[in-house]
Amino acid sequence: MRIILYAAAAVASINAASAQPANDIRLASPDQRNRIDLSVAEGKLRYTVWRDGRAVLSPSPIGMFTSQGPLGGADLEVVGADRARVNDVYRPVVGKAAEAHDRYEQVTLHLKRRTDGVAFDLVARAYADGVAYRFVVPPQDRFKAIDIYWETTGFYFPADYDCWGANAGVHANSHEFEYDPVKASRMRSFHLYDAPLLCSTGKGGATFALAEADKRDYAGAYFRRRGDGGLGVNISLTTRTDNAQDSAGFKTAVRASFSEGPLVTPWRVVMLGDTPGDLIPSHLISLLAEPSKIADTSWIRPGKAAWDWWNGWAVDVPQPGVNTATYKAYIDFAQKMGLDYVLIDEGWYKGSSEAPTPADVTVPIPAVDLPGLVRYAQERGVGIWVWLQWKQLERQMDDALALYEAWGIRGIKVDFMDRNDQEMVGFYHRILSTAAKHRLMVDLHGAYPPDGLARTWPNYMTQEGVLGAEYNKFGTRITATHNVTLPFTRGLLGPMDYTPGGFHAVAPAEFAGRVRLKRPFVQTTRGQALAMYVVYDSPFVMLADSPDSYIGADGALTPGADFLKEVPASWDETRFLGGAIGEHVVIARRKGASWYIGAMTNESGRTVRVPLDALGAGKRWRARVWQDGADMNSLRVGTVEARGSLALTLAPSGGAVAVLTAIE
Repeated sequence: MRIILYAAAAVASINAASAQPANDIRLASPDQRNRIDLSVAEGKLRYTVWRDGRAVLSPSPIGMFTSQGPLGGADLEVVGADRARVNDVYRPVVGKAAEAHDRYEQVTLHLKRRTDGVAFDLVARAYADGVAYRFVVPPQDRFKAIDIYWETTGFYFPADYDCWGANAGVHANSHEFEYDPVKASRMRSFHLYDAPLLCSTGKGGATFALAEADKRDYAGAYFRRRGDGGLGVNISLTTRTDNAQDSAGFKTAVRASFSEGPLVTPWRVVMLGDTPGDLIPSHLISLLAEPSKIADTSWIRPGKAAWDWWNGWAVDVPQPGVNTATYKAYIDFAQKMGLDYVLIDEGWYKGSSEAPTPADVTVPIPAVDLPGLVRYAQERGVGIWVWLQWKQLERQMDDALALYEAWGIRGIKVDFMDRNDQEMVGFYHRILSTAAKHRLMVDLHGAYPPDGLARTWPNYMTQEGVLGAEYNKFGTRITATHNVTLPFTRGLLGPMDYTPGGFHAVAPAEFAGRVRLKRPFVQTTRGQALAMYVVYDSPFVMLADSPDSYIGADGALTPGADFLKEVPASWDETRFLGGAIGEHVVIARRKGASWYIGAMTNESGRTVRVPLDALGAGKRWRARVWQDGADMNSLRVGTVEARGSLALTLAPSGGAVAVLTAIE
């Protein structure tokens, strides 16, 4: 039940009817640990963020420069404010937990420019795991449209923080980068850091991550070193480069007409915790998003999928490739492994490469009997997903998705958007809305980082925007250090389609000479391959390797495949149990009465002691354990009883998993 209590006494002191509206507002989280202070001084809007009484962000500007002049940067006054308290429960359809507490304190500042009366609101919230704020600009009598050129919003640092960021460098990209360590003083104004930008305030201090949430009809953002040379970053909006009406020197990032209501900016988010690991279970990005637009979600089901592209269509049929026989083999494999889905990737429809004729996403190539494959899969309890290039789909979206529904397809993987401008943000909402009408789930590839779409559109299952396992086919970038950095960075924002499952490893020192496109290798152990299915969140997740990597010629499961057969794709609870960014990570996720433990390490081997009392004080557990064996492609498997803690031995670039059931 959602409870909103208006603090009448507080509102009265700063209400529009009050003779002297306050220009300094404090907003604390329900647990009182986080605080955001808002102020208007000399006509300018500023904010400061605190945790446990220590300043995490020093006074920083909030504002925009627009076709109607600056909003937030000058000549402002507070004409009123409203406070609210919310205590609710959000229940995701799929994801890392069955429910999340939606508790926060909120204040809405009603602002106007003194010179001309232009009015707008600043809405701020304080949660136990962060703070956030956004602008709401209602329709104005004096203008019917507004262009936003840039934001003056900043996140100013009071000290030279240690940070981790993915430097995109350009606005148009696939958001597939390493999150490298960088001192705040080493950032530059020409760097463009993707969300999240993670920073530590120092020993005994807080960790925070800068992000955005609930983009609707607005441009995506990056973080750029503040132009005055001080420590901290400013928002850098992705501008429209195709707008002929842009005036010289002013490229439009957002164009709003007010025809459908107010202009609502994304939430600017500061996730807060004591350590980077504390942020991993957070639902803050989703909690800030618009509530679900799908009434009946019974058809939305998480699951694991067999996949063709990564392993190079490597199945045991004559002339394997994009053809019916190949996909029947993948369906048979999915049935044997108990997988929910098969994803048919690029090449199945007419002209998918745009040559020699424009594509038609409603016409399978002659070699692929797609309706027949859907029927074949249904008879075996397997669902079919299909890949689509976004621009080709956009031309035929309504007709194509209606046809896929009629065929019985369960989901679509939409690829190569590689942008986060206002038009592309609108496309994300449009494709998810249209897919929902036809009961289709969606995997977004070549995608910008998640911003809470899983709450608004529960048919959104996963998203790329991550430097994932596909890069094992092209070079040496997918290291163990990278893999154990992702949970603390990109993984904070939402599900990531990393496409795990590589079962053929070679040592990092040998890997560069073994890179190949078909049946690729990885440079991390079999134990780490298993752990990814627990550590990484993705309700639609691939088994990326070839079918014979998991089921041998004798029909028996290969080492570790038994764990992949049973591990869930969606969870009831998630907990961070240990680790340090770039070094190692231990995550526990619960499904029903069972806990699944995933542990991963960087290039240094280690033994980790998993604190089991965090899962139930004093309980005794039976643990089935898969951990690194004699070499990178072997495992030690066994069952032990444990109380208090469980020791897992991780080889260099390795990992381990365990399934725990309580002993009554």
